[in-house]
Amino acid sequence: MSKIINDAFTLPCGQVIKNRICKAAMTERIAKGDNLAHQGHVNLYKKWAAGNIGILLTGNVQVDYRNLEGPANVVIDKYNYKKQLDVLKAWSAAGTKDKTHLWMQISHAGRQTPGEINSSPLAPSNVGLKIPGRNYGIPQAMTESDILDVIDRFVFTAKIARETGFTGVQFHSAHGYLLSEFLSPDINTRNDAWGGSIENRARIHLEIIKKCRAEVGTDFPISVKLNSADFQKGGFTADESIQVAKMLEGASVDIIEISGGSYEQPKQIGADDLSINPERSEQRRESTIAREAYFLEYAKNIREAVSLPLMVTGGFRSKEGIESALQSNICQIVGVGRPLCADPHCIKKMIDGELEVLPSFEKTLSLGPWIFSPSSPITLIQVINAFGAMAWFYQQIKRMADGLMPDHNQKLFNALRKDTKADKLAFKDYLEHR
Repeated sequence: MSKIINDAFTLPCGQVIKNRICKAAMTERIAKGDNLAHQGHVNLYKKWAAGNIGILLTGNVQVDYRNLEGPANVVIDKYNYKKQLDVLKAWSAAGTKDKTHLWMQISHAGRQTPGEINSSPLAPSNVGLKIPGRNYGIPQAMTESDILDVIDRFVFTAKIARETGFTGVQFHSAHGYLLSEFLSPDINTRNDAWGGSIENRARIHLEIIKKCRAEVGTDFPISVKLNSADFQKGGFTADESIQVAKMLEGASVDIIEISGGSYEQPKQIGADDLSINPERSEQRRESTIAREAYFLEYAKNIREAVSLPLMVTGGFRSKEGIESALQSNICQIVGVGRPLCADPHCIKKMIDGELEVLPSFEKTLSLGPWIFSPSSPITLIQVINAFGAMAWFYQQIKRMADGLMPDHNQKLFNALRKDTKADKLAFKDYLEHR
């Protein structure tokens, strides 16, 4: 049995995590009706909880139905929470079996809201997304009232999470969603108290955390998912990430998860060869790309500046790589995502000594050989392969939500076709309930 992976860890708030692995947040996109959680979430997290994982992080739980990452996101707000109290309690009961922690990831999509949902999504400023061929609206710059409302929404959802049995929360400030948009000088062009200096751009985070802590108490874990950088010229930098980490430590955050990238620069999925806007992309060093973990080097720099626990997600596959990261004390928790879509019990197998390397289906999924592969010289083919691989993993999540096990024989193109169809039906369902 592996010792360090299976070591317990105590957070600053006093809560004990039974081992050093976290199921990273992956958007489930299975909500129904009025963006409600349902039995599918219970089924899914029951499977993951049986896999001996220290923390299970939910996918995006949104605070505002008008600003979503996707039409089938769960939304928890003052208008719909009573409809799903029972299922939220069932979800938390399933996800906290065997001393597993279940933390709700709370998010607001900001300008990354699909245009079919909102043609004028809220954002710090009216700086639109630059993604050819995708339908995103023209952002509406938030008023002071809008900002205060969003703060209250984050806090309310966190309060409901605690009241329904979730054992922690994570505020999503990465990957180009609203909170990370506030941090980016490229997107946040405000000249009031919420823009300009890094202190002003981080203000919304500190206000949310302060008010949340007052609601949930000092013994409830609060996490923040933070970009190490946007990898975009003029965007949020690695140096600014260190500054924000120091602010979060001062605000009594229990753990920071280090990630990076956005829809425009999708480094969070390891797609260093893919850039939606190459002329604005900042590339990582080859030595950094070669590492097993995407963001470990950035976490090392943050570790030198703060003492609070860190979590690193992205690219971990080998027991050796996970143990090395933990032994180095760069991070205290390792996040694992896609392998748990292929095998919900793979972490248990690794801890028990049955696996040395986690499933890596992303390395073999492809539209076809050579020119049709992820390494194709044609950018469009690269994009289709990247989104096709994401669709494949989404399909495995949906199978588990239906009470089934993953289908390793599913072809990438078929997964993409099914996922596209599911998205169309989800948009239809969303619009019918609005």
